[in-house]
Amino acid sequence: MGKPIVAIVGRPNVGKSTLFNKLAGKRISIVEDTPGVTRDRIYAEAEWLKYNFTIIDTGGIEPDSEDIILAQMRRQAQIAIETAHVIIFLVDGKSGLAPADYEVAQMLRKSNKPVVLVVNKVDRAALEDNAFEFYNLGIGDPITISASQALGLGDMLDKVVEYFDDIIEEEENDEYIRIAFVGRPNVGKSSLVNKLLGEDRNIVSDIPGTTRDAIDSYLETEEGKFILIDTAGIRRRSKIKDEIEKYSVVRTYTAIERADLCILMIDAEEGVSEQDKKIIGYAHDMSKAIMVIVNKWDLIEKDTNTMVKFKKDLQHELNFMSYAPYLFISALTGQRVQKVLEMAKACYDNYNKRIKTGVLNDVVGKAIMRKEPPVVGTSRLKVFYVTQTGTKPPTFVFFVNNPQALHFSYERYIENQLRESFDFEGTGIKMEFRERKE
Repeated sequence: MGKPIVAIVGRPNVGKSTLFNKLAGKRISIVEDTPGVTRDRIYAEAEWLKYNFTIIDTGGIEPDSEDIILAQMRRQAQIAIETAHVIIFLVDGKSGLAPADYEVAQMLRKSNKPVVLVVNKVDRAALEDNAFEFYNLGIGDPITISASQALGLGDMLDKVVEYFDDIIEEEENDEYIRIAFVGRPNVGKSSLVNKLLGEDRNIVSDIPGTTRDAIDSYLETEEGKFILIDTAGIRRRSKIKDEIEKYSVVRTYTAIERADLCILMIDAEEGVSEQDKKIIGYAHDMSKAIMVIVNKWDLIEKDTNTMVKFKKDLQHELNFMSYAPYLFISALTGQRVQKVLEMAKACYDNYNKRIKTGVLNDVVGKAIMRKEPPVVGTSRLKVFYVTQTGTKPPTFVFFVNNPQALHFSYERYIENQLRESFDFEGTGIKMEFRERKE
């Protein structure tokens, strides 16, 4: 049994994301006055009293809507309900009981899960009596709160954690490999994540930008345990018109920071863009593990050299990360999808690799004998000793006579020697040069 999971559900615009952000202690969900802004489930960790638990923010439920996005939001909320141990059913104490609230209540009764009925937007005593009408839902005693003012949250959480005693704490998530799928809108990130999970986890449609937040999914396979982070696609900044999309850009960069491995997804028909370079360049600068997936490969007319030429062109465009491996897939047909996690695990193992000090100094020593450092100014670099100080990414400290005597071309030479000797395919590495007297 994992950590307790609490899903916050309700019709659109009752304040679910505001409550979620208060409980998470940071702004994770997009909060706007536009109904339907939170379109996917969003996960975060929270704690109350002695309990650590996971909260899920869901898209608002519009029970009778025929709109393709709203219909899929309803499906997402349903999956969240199925996943959760406890459900917070949020209603609006200002606008009062709505027909959609009855529909949501009916859905929750069918789930047979513990439900805590919470009346939001009760930010003054005069509104307290508004809670009584919600007894009509037949869900139990309503608890009044104001998520925006953080009023009544303690009473609400006391009620929620009453249901936790039978749920065992899961082991820490350190054993999970976090993978962020990044790229422009509509390149197939959600389709690939869904294929890997074997369920309709993320909203997939032909409308670009349907994933507006970064979404976490947990997956266990023979290759290991993974957290898959499906991010919003980033358009060029000039095209970012509304506030919602601005938040999504920030969210993608945050997802990259959280990830061990970043997978850049490229549309085979469109190729790599300046925006792709910018996104994955951010991951490269942070020395993350990186791989490149070319999706929709089934749509390309091919001859015997098509893939070789395509890969060569991409490597030229992305020459700042020559260490990244490439995989050509079709998320739609499933072509080579089974290789995604296999390659991801290999990249992660290199990202987490540790080299023995003796072997490391032997390799560096031989590299310096083969090619002596150039004179910079009046000084020539002398390396006394090298040690690996960390992993994720592999980090090496070189103790030298004068760090200013290091020429950038020689630094690149040393990095290439380390890569050739120890197989760091798929991961950035860090090298620091510190002064030490002889």
